[in-house]
Amino acid sequence: MPINITMPALSPTMEEGNLSKWLVKEGDKVSPGDVIAEIETDKATMEVEAVDEGTVAKLVVPAGTEGVKVNAVIAILAGEGEDAGAAARSGGAAPKAEAAKADAPKAEAPKEAPKPVAAAAAPTPTKVEPAAAPNGHAAGDRVFASPLARRIAKDAGVDVTALTGSGPHGRVVKVDVEAAISSGGAKAAPAAKAPAGAPSAPAPAPKPMSDDQVLKLFAEGSYELVPHDNMRKTIARRLVEAKSTIPHFYLTLDCELDALLALRTQLNAAAPMKKTDKGEAPAYKLSVNDMVIKAMAMALMAVPDANASWTDSAMVKHKHADVGVAVSIPGGLITPIIRHADEKTLSVISNEMKDLASRARSRKLKPEEYQGGTTAVSNLGMFGIKDFAAVINPPHATILAVGAGEERAVVKKGEIRIATVMSVTLSTDHRAVDGALGAELLGAFKRMIENPMGMLV
Repeated sequence: MPINITMPALSPTMEEGNLSKWLVKEGDKVSPGDVIAEIETDKATMEVEAVDEGTVAKLVVPAGTEGVKVNAVIAILAGEGEDAGAAARSGGAAPKAEAAKADAPKAEAPKEAPKPVAAAAAPTPTKVEPAAAPNGHAAGDRVFASPLARRIAKDAGVDVTALTGSGPHGRVVKVDVEAAISSGGAKAAPAAKAPAGAPSAPAPAPKPMSDDQVLKLFAEGSYELVPHDNMRKTIARRLVEAKSTIPHFYLTLDCELDALLALRTQLNAAAPMKKTDKGEAPAYKLSVNDMVIKAMAMALMAVPDANASWTDSAMVKHKHADVGVAVSIPGGLITPIIRHADEKTLSVISNEMKDLASRARSRKLKPEEYQGGTTAVSNLGMFGIKDFAAVINPPHATILAVGAGEERAVVKKGEIRIATVMSVTLSTDHRAVDGALGAELLGAFKRMIENPMGMLV
């Protein structure tokens, strides 16, 4: 009997993926555990293994196909002793039959005789569709008009949405309004008066511009369209979700880095040598970001109430600090996670972060390496950014935005001196972490950065 190979769900949130490459061809024999394809999800490219033994009878979905739904048939295997050609012809019949069965109309139950009623039933109200305006737009749609045209129309009581624009891309301009005034048409309907004491109706929420409306703002031929890939779509969806559902607030502190930079130099100088393919190299090379990760993890353990995630039914209090680190990759970003960062040494964090970042850029991370976590760090200091506010990545309740370390004048005991200062901003989910608690967490982080020996014990 033919065996259907379906698109696997490679993460809990995956709904579709791109079939990047087949590593087998029709006629090849496969065994359980053999890698047969590469699937591109929204965050990584992952290998798919065969779970059954047989001969590849048909590759249903060609390599390079995008947007393949989870559980869709992508290939057919012929079982032992089965003709591959026959399997290819009959494979996939079962799913189609099930789909046809599901789509078939159900037999209607016999209708009961209508019961007598005391009074005639009220007629069902008919749904009224919005009438089309003379300019071809449905009522309520956005109409483009110049500011001057809108002002003249408002003063004259002309409904600008009822006008046909003669400007670029149908834009209503001054001459269109003046023509309507001279002809006496397109007057705005008088607003209905609300009963005395009735609350005023809330203004309708503005609608986002459609793709066509956006493109009409640019001259034809002045742009090119680059379709969104799965990663960009997922980033956009999650950012909208984060900013529309999480009540963000922001806390900023300046941290002096001179003691940390001196300790980093000492630790790197003390790194033992190890043999590599390219000869001997230091066993580790710490970066400021490695020490930021460790400091954030230890701050969360010092302020455990801030090491939390919000759910509607309960607060999730985490027992360890799993720190996600934003890594820029072609077409977007990803946040690989340093698990139990509070328990790891700086050298372990440094080497683990280098490995995760390298595999993130080649899109070889496993889902468990970038999903979850209890907080995140986003560092733009290497680009010279002084300070910024990052967007929280659910289910985290916090994210730390790290700016560049730079020499600044600081006042100590009435004297001005030069210090290397780094600005950091903590974005916080107010549902899970209140202002005072967020300030306590950021204060604990500052103490770790300015007294870095505490990270070694």
